[in-house]
Amino acid sequence: MNDRAGAKPYSECGVLIAGGTSGVGLASAIGFAREGVRGIVLLGRDAERGIKAAAAVLAAVPNASVDFVSADACDIADITRAAEEARAKLGSIDILLNSTASNYAPDLLMRTPIEDISGIFDRLVLPPIYLTRVVLPWMREQKSGSIINMASDAAKTATPGETIAGAGMAAIVMFSRTLAMEAKRDGIRVNVLTPSLIAGTPTADLVTGGGFSAKLFEKAAAMAHLGVAVPEDLADMVVFLGGPQSARLTGQAISINGGISAA
Repeated sequence: MNDRAGAKPYSECGVLIAGGTSGVGLASAIGFAREGVRGIVLLGRDAERGIKAAAAVLAAVPNASVDFVSADACDIADITRAAEEARAKLGSIDILLNSTASNYAPDLLMRTPIEDISGIFDRLVLPPIYLTRVVLPWMREQKSGSIINMASDAAKTATPGETIAGAGMAAIVMFSRTLAMEAKRDGIRVNVLTPSLIAGTPTADLVTGGGFSAKLFEKAAAMAHLGVAVPEDLADMVVFLGGPQSARLTGQAISINGGISAA
């Protein structure tokens, strides 16, 4: 390890990516592979998509070391089993990216069935918390690590239709910032990205497919005068946050949104 506490060079890092089969997770896997990380494990629910994602990483970087492990990120036992399997494959988990997504399209609270609220909230919030809780003790033992969580600008900007999403994203942001303060003494950095719309992702297809959320994100896209973000925009920041260049950076919530907001 170099003299920057908690920040190993990429060549010494094992990378675990939850939600690594598409979107920002897959783009980040390719980015880390290009930086020459020691190994990458992708986590996801769908084995077929996982195999295709691993193949996509290898197509971009033929000498990469990449594996897929199936997991339900909302299930404590399953995500614990998957993380342990990933650690066995990698030797150590030095960088953790939580990039899971929920199949929830924002809508007004009054139109959201009350019996659906707890399930929506759990799928938004619990996966990054569960996986971080599993991996954190291992990072504490090695006195180093970088954890990057994905939330959204709904955590920062009050927007009609994002009452539940905003609450969930704010929970992830405050979880990340508070953990950064808890974990810094062990050489662990924790940061969170808060994008708005990310083009070319399954979530974007869902929220722009029609109804209230389509109108919401159409307005957001019109405000992105620097361009609507794509997965590679987020991946560039993920790779930076995972590496030694960001050794002094922790507890930050960073928006990459093309100018939609400046929160």
